[in-house]
Amino acid sequence: MTTTVESGVGIRPFSVDVPDEALQDLRRRIAATHWPDRETVRDHSQGVPLDMVQRLARHWATDYDWRACESRLNALPQFVTSIDGLDIHFLHVRSRHDDALPLVVNHGWPGSIIEQLKIIDRLTDPTAHGGTAADAFHVVVPSMPGYGFSGKPTSTGWGPERMGRAWAELMQRLGYDRYVAQGGDWGAFVVDQMGLQAPEGLLAVHTNMPATVPADVDRALAAGDPPPAGLSAEERRAYQQLVATFGQVQYAQYMAARPQTLYGIADSPVGLAAWLLDHNDADDQPAAAVVAALDRTTSATGELTRDEVLDNITLYWLTNTGVSASRLYWEYRGGFFDAKGVTLPVAMTIFPGEQYQAPRSWAERAYPGLVYYHEVDRGGHFAAWEQPQLFAEELRAAFRSLR
Repeated sequence: MTTTVESGVGIRPFSVDVPDEALQDLRRRIAATHWPDRETVRDHSQGVPLDMVQRLARHWATDYDWRACESRLNALPQFVTSIDGLDIHFLHVRSRHDDALPLVVNHGWPGSIIEQLKIIDRLTDPTAHGGTAADAFHVVVPSMPGYGFSGKPTSTGWGPERMGRAWAELMQRLGYDRYVAQGGDWGAFVVDQMGLQAPEGLLAVHTNMPATVPADVDRALAAGDPPPAGLSAEERRAYQQLVATFGQVQYAQYMAARPQTLYGIADSPVGLAAWLLDHNDADDQPAAAVVAALDRTTSATGELTRDEVLDNITLYWLTNTGVSASRLYWEYRGGFFDAKGVTLPVAMTIFPGEQYQAPRSWAERAYPGLVYYHEVDRGGHFAAWEQPQLFAEELRAAFRSLR
């Protein structure tokens, strides 16, 4: 990876240039994988199936082309700047429409800026994608600390709260005195924190994984109790979805407790791939996209392809961020879906494949400044990745009243 220093402004242009030796080493390590025995069940209940990972590995080692992803990244303006002592990598794509609304977009785990690549042109050039010039955004997509091309923290303290402050500093440094923020997965935690911090210039946030769960419901979930009395049918459905979600987050519990022990995902590409794939939303993404591509069928939630999934996994491998990214779970000590007390204007889109469908009744209580709530008919946890056109349309609609 190479950078070119731009003096005087604290922001350095960045380009990706992975050495051929690193790609050769990747293929060698995949070929040398020491495989375990096959699972003893016919479903995913013991983890990612051996046949699926072996088929993916063969494609990864022989036909997959990282250079295509590298070219897509280098076709976009990339930069690095130091914030609070840490290098932060980010994409910054300005619209040709001067009055475009600045937007900072936050990824999550096991994602990266790869998740947002398909929405950038749709947001910056809406007239080419069914929108109008009045819908345009200037788009900033940072890599979270410990992820991708950003620096890896060498001390504790880089949780969502600190990231929220860092993104506010980034937007100020870029000259934006009014802007909006968007996030899903860990990015949703970051925009919630930005909403709580309410930095000068932040107009509103959009989340596709809202934290709306009332305190009594959160207590019942933590205790494993039945849902509280008096819930509507929609709220009871959400409760059962949350029960299912909390029943399959062992990966998160382990990273929250012992992230440094995951040496295997820094040493084995296949080990890393299996770990990153074993993170499901309600439609089993991203593993579902791999299965669909292997079997030449259509993925349940949209346009996500096998090679796009490998782009993301390969980025983790080449930057050796499997463990450093995992530490975010250790850093965070708060609740996941409980209401945080954000009063800033908030917009949200409810995707059917998300961990749970936040009911409007909970959303209005959790976010008293709610300005937009919309349930869509397709897409899941990796919404920008899976349904980029729909996602872009949602952001246009969500922030239209704030321009």
